[in-house]
Amino acid sequence: MDEERQATFGPDGELETEAPEATGTNDFGEETGADETDGGFNRYAVVSLLQKAIRRGDEEVSVWCAWELARSGFGWNLWERLNTFVVEDLQADQQAALLVGRYEELAERWEMGSRRGQMAAVQAALVVARARAAREGANAVNAFHAIADKRAEARSAGEEPTHTFPVTPDDLSAGGRYDVALDGHTGEGARLDRSSPFFRVHGARVGPVGETDVGARWKRLYLMLDAYDYTEEEVAHALDAVDADDPWAEPDFADE
Repeated sequence: MDEERQATFGPDGELETEAPEATGTNDFGEETGADETDGGFNRYAVVSLLQKAIRRGDEEVSVWCAWELARSGFGWNLWERLNTFVVEDLQADQQAALLVGRYEELAERWEMGSRRGQMAAVQAALVVARARAAREGANAVNAFHAIADKRAEARSAGEEPTHTFPVTPDDLSAGGRYDVALDGHTGEGARLDRSSPFFRVHGARVGPVGETDVGARWKRLYLMLDAYDYTEEEVAHALDAVDADDPWAEPDFADE
């Protein structure tokens, strides 16, 4: 169990949780400083190197950084950063987040100071370094925050914004591009009396491949047994895959 740690700001300006003052010695028999690793490195620099190595797919450097932090009593810092990296630096469809979480559990079970604990740290670093690097989430958050600021500035100046979100208020209104989202789960959809059949015919469609064979069979059966009398066209549309080129296109059904 880690001792109580106090919050502090690191050299990069981020809020960090600082470990207690180190009282051991480094590899050379010298007393270690508060932020010094056993190899005589600054832990902030090692953490920063770890992130850059992961982005560049440098497995050896990533593994060394993880091992150095783990053996030096900075395992808490290693796991906090690895979990941040899987959100900031990897493509969203990677399984690294699940694996890192499992390795962290094992490291805590075995204790970070043990060789098995260090092996778990090394394995986790390898998983992240081998995953597809991409800062999609971080870039999206940064871009949308920047757009939000520009929209607010434009409104204050009585001007049209130079950039806007992928969704406008008009888009997300009845008859707009994303009209299908306004089903009975929303206030507007309820006002339009869009009950469950609207959702089943329009809102529950998937794409771009569509339902699996067994999923389609069960959905067809459900529609057949439902209290609402669906037309053949509605059933066919409910089971049809969303158009990959125009995923928001939806026809009107007069009897719906």
